[in-house]
Amino acid sequence: MIKVAVVGATGYGGAELVRLLSGHPEVALTALTSRTYAGQRLGDVYPNLAPFDYTLEALDVEAVGRADVVFFGLPHGEAMAHVPAVLERGARVIDLSGDFRLKEAALYPRWYGFEHTAPGLLAEAAYGLVETHRAELASARLVANPGCYPTGALLATLPLLRAGLSDPAEIIVDSKSGVSGAGRTSLKLAYHYPEANEDVSAYAVGTHRHTPEMEQEMAAAAGSPVRVLFTAHLVPATRGIFTTAYLSLRPDATRDAIEAAYLEAYGDEPFGVVCGGGAWPHTKATYGSNFAHVAVRVDERAQRAVCLSALDNLGKGMASQAVQCMNLMFGLPEATAVGAPAAYP
Repeated sequence: MIKVAVVGATGYGGAELVRLLSGHPEVALTALTSRTYAGQRLGDVYPNLAPFDYTLEALDVEAVGRADVVFFGLPHGEAMAHVPAVLERGARVIDLSGDFRLKEAALYPRWYGFEHTAPGLLAEAAYGLVETHRAELASARLVANPGCYPTGALLATLPLLRAGLSDPAEIIVDSKSGVSGAGRTSLKLAYHYPEANEDVSAYAVGTHRHTPEMEQEMAAAAGSPVRVLFTAHLVPATRGIFTTAYLSLRPDATRDAIEAAYLEAYGDEPFGVVCGGGAWPHTKATYGSNFAHVAVRVDERAQRAVCLSALDNLGKGMASQAVQCMNLMFGLPEATAVGAPAAYP
């Protein structure tokens, strides 16, 4: 059995991790930590987990470091203070925050508002998008789980960029997220039901911290620098991210070549669904799952590709993607505990 610890088990992402890991046949949960609810039963915080006898505890690096793998579900800027010590104790780490996603430490003050305190680990951290980093993830001891918005944007665009069918100089990414993406601890009025319901709004326009993450991974796929214009929106839904990305096409890019690039990219992927014909991605079709639905359409008049994706921000955008990474790291089938279809309707 794989001994697993979850640090920050009472955020939305941490609780979703516990839910998924509770059904994992090869996992034994050895420690669940919470700063706010230490000493309480997890089922008292999340009623859906009441059937499981989990008690929350304060973070003790010595204790969690005895696990085989530690998931960190802490706010941005906090995991880096504990990850080096956990790695020294021999545990592997999957971090759900942005602390290890960017390869350049100099980007953190601008986009995250803090100096990175463990810059030596940035080069080592494997980026946790399995569809593009499968080989390095298998042997990684530190995984940076992708952001939810970048997951949607990258799955929508990378097939075109890798195939050299689009101009990478400027990419427009427009994404809509459910309110759970703000996290459970946020008390901002904008996320309360009466304020968020029947409302759509943009936020962090031109300053969203997921922008450099998208540019980093898109540039690696394209083999040249990429500039992303990204706008995030909040929509009145609990879960889900819908992304529409616009890419300028090369003059020689044909519709057949573009569609073939997506079928080649996701034809053998266990969690990539390419919507063809008249089908379109829908967030509801991914609810509670690790599946991502993608589609591409060509606007020949504008010489642009319209790339679309839908996924669950707490699933493929966070917790189930992290479990998929863990499965790969420990030589298990990737779909173990995360292969169920979406809940519908």
